[in-house]
Amino acid sequence: MSGQAETDIRVDGVTKRFGETTAVDDLTLSIPRGSFFAMLGPSGCGKTTTLRMIGGFEDPTAGRVFLGGSDVTNHPPYKRDVNTVFQSYALFPHLNVEKNVGFGLERKKVSKDEIRKRVGEVLELVQLAHLAKRKPAQLSGGQAQRVALARALVNRPRALLLDEPLGALDLRLRKQLQIELKRIQRDVGITFVHVTHDQEEAMSMADTIAVMNLGRIEQAGGAADLYERPQTEFVANFLGVSNLVDAQVRRNGGPLSELETHDGAKLHVPSERCGPHTDHAVRAGVRPEKITLIPAGQPVPDGSNVLRGTVVVAAFLGISIQYVVRAAGGEELNVFAQNTDGSEPDSLGVGREVQLAWRPEHTFVVARG
Repeated sequence: MSGQAETDIRVDGVTKRFGETTAVDDLTLSIPRGSFFAMLGPSGCGKTTTLRMIGGFEDPTAGRVFLGGSDVTNHPPYKRDVNTVFQSYALFPHLNVEKNVGFGLERKKVSKDEIRKRVGEVLELVQLAHLAKRKPAQLSGGQAQRVALARALVNRPRALLLDEPLGALDLRLRKQLQIELKRIQRDVGITFVHVTHDQEEAMSMADTIAVMNLGRIEQAGGAADLYERPQTEFVANFLGVSNLVDAQVRRNGGPLSELETHDGAKLHVPSERCGPHTDHAVRAGVRPEKITLIPAGQPVPDGSNVLRGTVVVAAFLGISIQYVVRAAGGEELNVFAQNTDGSEPDSLGVGREVQLAWRPEHTFVVARG
């Protein structure tokens, strides 16, 4: 979304305390209209509590909640132009799919013709028109979840709030519905706010991901930005696998800054990634798939960052080979090598002395925790 997009949802300085526990800590965020926004983090990080405050199911201890520029902090859920889809579908077992989806419109006294039209449209959207007459007990978990989604969308809300909606589904179905949800969001064009602890789920669907920890947003941005340029150790480790090595900033400036690891290796990193870390103890990071393993003594590409180590694990995973290398400084580093030639990992097997080489631009820097 462009920076000029209209703000659809704004949470301004919101705190939520339960007794002595602070679940959400002075949180401020803006969600642009029509975006797919994910709140990602471990259990207890405050993401579901934040969603419930947007939906009106929890009152903030402090701060304000705005929808479309209007302050709705004190409005109950039914007076907010949002709908929520929970992990438990809560379908009415005695009503068929059509009646479940149209239930909210009937309560609002919408005409029967209009209900028939809108229910038909939304069942087409979620690809369930052929199951309109089935009862919930006759549906699979994925079909039931899509009925719950249709029931929320038929009201044409300003925003749809999704609380771990795919959490109860098996892996294959979850992946299928991730693609479906993204397609549906693009088709209807309304704001989706999605809470999940599943990094892959957030990365595959959301335009913007806010990574939450201890009631605060650690970092927000697009999936590629968070993965390639994590700003904290928590984000580096929560999104994918990171190799982190203790280091000191020795020279900060010019296109590349220089770091020295605790065992004396020199590493280079784009200076803009050193930013506030001048003269601080830091951790230098690189993702496992960015590293090339080269046998000890063989030449490495010019300008590469290089660490030395010994292979302690070499596991054939089909699409890749995963190595664990104990670096000279003692860290165990992961390396994922794409299986491009069908060979097993014998040539770089356990006990082999190796060099881990990667390009400086694939290095990131975070503060040492």
